Amino acid sequence: MSLSDPLGDMLTRIRNGHRARQARVTSPASRLRADVLEVLKREGYIRAYRAEQVRPGVSVLDIELKYSEGEPAIKEIERVSKPGRRVYAKIKELPKFYNGLGISILSTPRGVMSDNEARAANVGGEVLCRVF
Repeated sequence: MSLSDPLGDMLTRIRNGHRARQARVTSPASRLRADVLEVLKREGYIRAYRAEQVRPGVSVLDIELKYSEGEPAIKEIERVSKPGRRVYAKIKELPKFYNGLGISILSTPRGVMSDNEARAANVGGEVLCRVF
């Protein structure tokens, strides 16, 4: 099965896992997905993730979701830049999401990072998703 938007698929699995109150979800592994999960972990939106090899050449990411007092840590997660419409932002034009309470995840020349890290590094890039 091929996907036209693998990152969007992973975000939907996380969203559906939270709605079903699951402790863990899995997603096929890729470098971009792992980089986005690393940012989510650094920012405190997920507990942990790890790559598991199912068989030679095929890996999955096991994502441990985070809850606070029974409520999901991620209230809203949405894909911004899609395969049919890429969205790029200069660092000076990057808006704050929910007045700074949420984050945007960007793919920059220096790697995948949150909007706060991008402002500190003074780089712009493709806006992958927003999380609150």
